[in-house]
Amino acid sequence: MEAVTHFVNDTAEFYKWSLTIADKRVQNWPMMASPLPTLAISCLYLLFLWAGPRYMQDRQPYTLRRTLIVYNFSMVVLNFYIAKELLIATRAAGYSYLCQPVNYSNDVNEVRIASALWWYYISKGVEFLDTVFFILRKKFNQVSFLHVYHHCTMFILWWIGIKWVPGGQAFFGATINSSIHVVMYGYYGLAALGPQMQKYLWWKKYLTIIQMIQFHVTIGHAGHSLYTGCPFPCWMQWALIGYAVTFIILFANFYYHAYRGKPSSSHKGGKHVTNGTSVVTNGHSKLEEVEDNGKRQRKGRAKRE
Repeated sequence: MEAVTHFVNDTAEFYKWSLTIADKRVQNWPMMASPLPTLAISCLYLLFLWAGPRYMQDRQPYTLRRTLIVYNFSMVVLNFYIAKELLIATRAAGYSYLCQPVNYSNDVNEVRIASALWWYYISKGVEFLDTVFFILRKKFNQVSFLHVYHHCTMFILWWIGIKWVPGGQAFFGATINSSIHVVMYGYYGLAALGPQMQKYLWWKKYLTIIQMIQFHVTIGHAGHSLYTGCPFPCWMQWALIGYAVTFIILFANFYYHAYRGKPSSSHKGGKHVTNGTSVVTNGHSKLEEVEDNGKRQRKGRAKRE
């Protein structure tokens, strides 16, 4: 018990010390004064993962087609805004794509970059709705470990990023990821429009490949910065490398089982399934085609919105 007490005290002291080197510009921004709101939302997310399926177990799935259309295209707009802001502001600030330390000044471009990264952090909280919609539609098989791991950790880790390093090298990964999310949520939005869009969505497999390339680029970028001694916090670079490695392992495992371990085409219930496989983009497992994009299930009567 004494060891636990010492650990708690040391952790509290370390956190108090860390606040002395945190970015003072973001101190009064929404959600940034304390980690408690972020942790509370994350805990509610995990609680919903447990309670949601139990609540829906004896209920008909919701359709949510219009909700999915609005949500997905709204996420396209939000991620496009983030990517656009980061690209314009970093170019105006003369950022290097190979080595860029954090500038904690109140320069208009630096504040603009920090603001865009804050919106990126907020978008990770909004993405919890991906899981909510899966559960309300009773797509429990899509709430995989990869899906939950991605959503829960990104929101918490980016709170840390915004608190201490809202600029510099941090813009690189956020720009790439938000750009990919424009394409990803665009795919989901088009798919939610209905089965008539399926013939135009042949490129879904490549979303997974792009994601995997993203993680390799992140490792290479952070590794280069460490090798050259770039004056960006080393702890953040190592954290990015370790985090990207976990995603490479998880995505590679999924890709193998989805595209290498199955035949190229199959039929399910007499209905052709494009490519006969599933696809993950950012932890979303597309195990069913038309049904997973807002169409009612064939058995029973789905609830209306």
